[in-house]
Amino acid sequence: MNKEATVSRSDFATAKRIIVKIGSSLLTDGGRGLNQHAISLWVAQMASLRQAGIDVVLVSSGSVAEGMVRLKLSTRPKTLHELQAAASVGQMGLVRSFEDQFQLHDLLAAQVLLTHDDLSNRQRYLNARSTLLTLLDFGAIPVINENDAVATEEIRFGDNDTLGALVANLVEADLLIILTDQMGLFDANPSLNPDAKLISQASVNETLLDEVAGGSISGLGRGGMYTKIRAARLAARSGAATVIVSGKLEHVIQRVFDGENLGTYLVPDMAPLVARKQWLAGQLQVKGELTLDDGAVKILRDAGKSLLAVGVKSLSGSFQRGDLVSCRDLQGREIARGLINYGADDAHKIMGRPSAEFEALLGYADDDELIHRDNLVVI
Repeated sequence: MNKEATVSRSDFATAKRIIVKIGSSLLTDGGRGLNQHAISLWVAQMASLRQAGIDVVLVSSGSVAEGMVRLKLSTRPKTLHELQAAASVGQMGLVRSFEDQFQLHDLLAAQVLLTHDDLSNRQRYLNARSTLLTLLDFGAIPVINENDAVATEEIRFGDNDTLGALVANLVEADLLIILTDQMGLFDANPSLNPDAKLISQASVNETLLDEVAGGSISGLGRGGMYTKIRAARLAARSGAATVIVSGKLEHVIQRVFDGENLGTYLVPDMAPLVARKQWLAGQLQVKGELTLDDGAVKILRDAGKSLLAVGVKSLSGSFQRGDLVSCRDLQGREIARGLINYGADDAHKIMGRPSAEFEALLGYADDDELIHRDNLVVI
């Protein structure tokens, strides 16, 4: 099942931004309460990477499991309101634990609670992205969990493996490390088959992966190996690599980052830039058009910079903040597509004007750029 990777494990050390997802069973020591010793070890590794200049985002499960311990519940609640109550209670201890541990390394932790609605709505997607990138610019460690206390079944991610993958897409991470209570993905169920072999590496879209994936063994979380495979496939949409590995291994995060052959490496099927270009250029509906002057066209093509309003000559369409718009030159040729930071009415007021005038023209100023370079792809 092993395939030759376009990105080898040795390339992980060049990653600039990583997502670490930790499962419920690990965090709560199999349901016995938060494993403070293990948390301290994981935090120390993440802190070391952060202090080396690597952006680190933590996606943490465990709020429901910790809430069960605090509420003295022996089995995972089945009704939504009971799950929400357990998550609300458990989230307090979870966040406090991470905050205390990161402070020991002179780092700030920031709680971010998300629902699927936050990432499917384009405006809220941009808001969430801006917040996370700003936190990373400040040197903080975002600690992300699903907003279980308010999420309905219709807007739930379903599991935090999926959340981790979508966050990888959101912030354009290079690597998603999923820490679990298993060594990785096996070619058979290791608890039933003593001859099961660890799959060291496979293409993320290898169909045989679906045949060997099972459900949650611990019963504490909502995920199993299948959700982790699905998460890897979601992460690969933006070119992120995924490693599924045991969080019980010593120095596991650092060792994976250093390229050691641990766990299961699921190889993305395209490079990050190609993946993001495909997503922006082909999977979203264009809601408007901007006509740019020659200077703006040259800057986008040659310098890879953001699009400023001063370079826009005209616009058309009815679009909102976060919608996809097409950028064209004066001859009408499409040169780029991107997610716009202002709705059509406000964009019309500021086009051709410098960002210093935005507040006077609009009464507010959210972003200096009409389209940030991270959300813009030259065609």
